[in-house]
Amino acid sequence: MKLDPVSLRLFVAVMEEGSIAAAANREHIAPAAASKRMSELESALATRLFERSNRGTRSTPAAHALLGLARNVLNGLDDIAEQMAGFGTGLRGHVRVFANISAITQFLPDDLRSFMAAAPMVQVHLQERISTAIARAVADSTADIGILNAGDYGDSLTFLPYCADELVLLVPRGHALARRRRVRFREALAYEFVGAHPGSAVNAMLHRAANEAGLPLRLRIQVSAYDAMAVMVAAGLGVGVLPRLSARLYVSSLGIRTVSLDEPWAHRQLVLAVRSIEALSPAARMLADHLGDASRRGVEEPPDGAP
Repeated sequence: MKLDPVSLRLFVAVMEEGSIAAAANREHIAPAAASKRMSELESALATRLFERSNRGTRSTPAAHALLGLARNVLNGLDDIAEQMAGFGTGLRGHVRVFANISAITQFLPDDLRSFMAAAPMVQVHLQERISTAIARAVADSTADIGILNAGDYGDSLTFLPYCADELVLLVPRGHALARRRRVRFREALAYEFVGAHPGSAVNAMLHRAANEAGLPLRLRIQVSAYDAMAVMVAAGLGVGVLPRLSARLYVSSLGIRTVSLDEPWAHRQLVLAVRSIEALSPAARMLADHLGDASRRGVEEPPDGAP
């Protein structure tokens, strides 16, 4: 049995208007066509819905039973259309985001909070990865959007600006460099480091900078999380390098200080990576546009004397 939603909607109109002619006028259809559709509906259901006579059309008990069923079906179809329209406009859906720890600890909490307030039916699935893994995940469609350090990741991705990021030196209170506002990296190399885990962008950058300075990078310990690095620095096990806004989370609670690095490489750019703008789903495109609006934000220089 195939039931036509148009005929069901017309049937509901007949029941509500009390006549086929009035229902045809409401649904903008010729009365003869409306009458034909009602006859076809009766044939499809093998049930008489209307008693026709010279005095007009009278609904049968079967018609009253069908009325509730038809309304439920039509409401369900309207719900489907509404929800699918939500997907089409980006109001619903899910977006897979891979981001590095710098983005997650500094910028994404506020950006995702404001996005989810504006699009509460969009689910964002966020995973932390290092930048190289993020680029691979976006390229092979494991992630819809990646947030990573700017760099050379091949030609298969499209990059959009996100946020400026500054690396700073993290030192224990009372350290010889704690009173300095700014230092060169070669000065910091006189001390042992609490390093980031192998494979991280910061770890690679520090090794490259040490090689360029012609000095060894003495890693006393390597950790995989920013909070672990901050705790180790506070314990006096070495100095570390963290993004400025991430380091601020630990300065007051652990009694450590940040010192600006007077090096061009300390100023980095975080970017959004996608396969292509056109390939994004409406929900992913909405999130990419929202995050792109944050690209005007930069990292401000702290006032003199600030930790």
